[in-house]
Amino acid sequence: MRSPAARAELESLLKARKLDITLTSAAPLWRNQDEVAATGMAAVDNALGGGLRRGQLSEIVGARSSGRTTVMCCAVAQATARGELTALIDPCDRFDPTAAEAMGVDLSRLLWVRDTGDPARAVKAINLVLQAGGFGLVVLDVADLPLPAVRGLPFTTWFRLARVIEGSATVALLVASEHLARSSGGATICMNGTGRSPAIWRGNNSNRARLLTGVALRPTTVAPLAP
Repeated sequence: MRSPAARAELESLLKARKLDITLTSAAPLWRNQDEVAATGMAAVDNALGGGLRRGQLSEIVGARSSGRTTVMCCAVAQATARGELTALIDPCDRFDPTAAEAMGVDLSRLLWVRDTGDPARAVKAINLVLQAGGFGLVVLDVADLPLPAVRGLPFTTWFRLARVIEGSATVALLVASEHLARSSGGATICMNGTGRSPAIWRGNNSNRARLLTGVALRPTTVAPLAP
């Protein structure tokens, strides 16, 4: 059962961002429900046959500093570049809008829901957003929540989320430190099995003369077999 107060709060947020058109209908914005949503990362998209499947629950998993946030931001940037509405449920308030905008995220097409670190409230928030409809990509980032608290959620939680978007054109994406769940047609993007990405340096071999310019991401993907 939906909470009237929570739904009213979400409607108020959507109206404030001029996104309340999504409240008029839960019908998908796209007609071809078999299409995929590109993440903008060639290694990922090639492995997935073009990108994440719409109407499915997928996940990005990896340790801190493994590049999981980079992949998530790339996916959001690609979605907003396609003109889609996106949403991020951020229970730990770790999202950096300045860095995301520098990566190409159109912040005017992103609904950012910040919370108090309660996994149950975060799940309620993503449920409301998914039920509102009209979003191309909806992300729930639980990577920095205590893993026991996340594991303590009923396993049916993820089945319910997958059920909400089944047959729609929305991609639901979990970001976590370890594998949580994906739907039958979803994918798991694993960020470097060791949790560490090799550093990219500029300069000579001296530690005092080198500059860290980035890390080389090596994601691997687990996807369902094509029908």
